[in-house]
Amino acid sequence: MATIEECRTALGKLSDNMQGSEGDVRAAAALDRSVSCHITDLGVTFVGRMTGGRIEVDETHPGPPRERAQIRLAMAGDDLVALVGGELNFATAWGSGRVRLEASLLDLFRLRKLL
Repeated sequence: MATIEECRTALGKLSDNMQGSEGDVRAAAALDRSVSCHITDLGVTFVGRMTGGRIEVDETHPGPPRERAQIRLAMAGDDLVALVGGELNFATAWGSGRVRLEASLLDLFRLRKLL
């Protein structure tokens, strides 16, 4: 099982990957939105903001998200690490329910370029 620190590192790597992207992917990464990532098996939520092509994690707290972020993710820690590491396909994980993504319809269309 992934640790909280491994999940934080994976989110940092995802942020680095987003910032280094180009074209349509770069445009999708340029959203300015609140973000939460609930790690279900660890019972912890990372809360922050997607801005300037990066995800900045502002805080980590126990339990599910306290407030409704504009972009909400939920998954097991191992799945987060595998997604960022390229070992797990997002579409497959989302379709099977291993990963939950909630956002406005417009944001979902933009985010599909990232995922």
